Amino acid sequence: MPDKSKDTLKSLKQGLVLFRKQEEQKIAARREAIQERAGVLMHKTGDMVEQSISNRIEGTQLEAPILIGKPEAHKWYRIPLSEGLSGDGSEYHIYLKKGTTDHLCIFFSGGGVAWNEYTAARPVTGGRVAAGEPNFYWNNLRPFTQIMNINIGITEAGKERNPFNDWNFVVITYATGDFHVGNNEFPYKDQDGTRKILHFHGHKNFEESMKVARAHFPQADKILIAGDSAGAFAVPALSGEIADLWYPECRDFTLFSDSGQFLYKKWRATAKNIWKAPEPIWKSIHSENITVDWYRKLVKERAKQPDRKFRYLYASSVYDYLLSAYYNDVTRKSYSTDKEVREVFHRQLKEMVGQLQALDVGFGFFFNVWRNPLTKGGTVHTAVRELNYYSRTRGGRTMATWLWDAVNDRIYDVGMGLLKK
Repeated sequence: MPDKSKDTLKSLKQGLVLFRKQEEQKIAARREAIQERAGVLMHKTGDMVEQSISNRIEGTQLEAPILIGKPEAHKWYRIPLSEGLSGDGSEYHIYLKKGTTDHLCIFFSGGGVAWNEYTAARPVTGGRVAAGEPNFYWNNLRPFTQIMNINIGITEAGKERNPFNDWNFVVITYATGDFHVGNNEFPYKDQDGTRKILHFHGHKNFEESMKVARAHFPQADKILIAGDSAGAFAVPALSGEIADLWYPECRDFTLFSDSGQFLYKKWRATAKNIWKAPEPIWKSIHSENITVDWYRKLVKERAKQPDRKFRYLYASSVYDYLLSAYYNDVTRKSYSTDKEVREVFHRQLKEMVGQLQALDVGFGFFFNVWRNPLTKGGTVHTAVRELNYYSRTRGGRTMATWLWDAVNDRIYDVGMGLLKK
């Protein structure tokens, strides 16, 4: 073949390769533009849905009224705390419900966690959730957050199906991203570069909340200290303070963590330097499992008080879609979940159960495999303040009954076989 023909053929091939590359770039650009427009649309839709729900709650009978005077039984009230502060610097409030007994539930709410500047810059919004964007923690309390805190699951009021209906309740809300233990002003840059402060005031909010609890319910004869998600971590971290500083007269305590597993090698440094938690709290962290470390410290301290009863409970789904996504973020920098990372979570859960059992305090466990329909194979995150509180496991047990039995000295395990699969 003449050299000229070879050159022509070579040029044609090069031109074809270039053309294909340009077309692929155009297709990729169009796809990216479509995805961006879809993301913007979903973001706007999510914000609109949240705002719509907030509008239905705010200023209506659906919104818990601010407590003035003495509370009525079986009615939720909102109590603003002047010394409390949400993560973004806005107001902070808790919820209170009076029962008809001297039994008290102190409930630590969940709502994510922030452990560095990246996570601090990505709080939860309806838009971020709808668009599938990373969203790590709630940084304020707004009308929408009421539906996460009260009148569902164990906090359902005025319903006989809830065995805790007659108990007094104080719900310590959460909008600080620090597992309720922080005392710091943390500077960070928002996603648009704006300098902001995340107020890690979880421990201060806890102390102010306990003043309210003590003022309204000074004669608690039986106390359930419970929490879900981020609140599940707070249970072992703060139960000692509740028992010794706020309710030293009480002799009957049940501690319950619903879904508090998140392994991270830098927990000690985070609690000490970023959250600036009280020294006894951060000093007790020695491993990547902050929950086990805090329970280990608590059990050691309670052993010195044989005249007081402490029961210990833990619950979780076995392939938690949300906790596995958090773990995936700290290991792979991807805030997402898949089958592989959920299998890792499952193995870690089995190990954690063994560690809690080794504390030799008769831990009671409740495990489920209730599916989250929005994930392929992922299971739910928390149940105690969800509709699943009344759902039956494969063995026919409900969390409501299991928890009620436990506070009445009938502790047993549910769903242990799910850990073997």
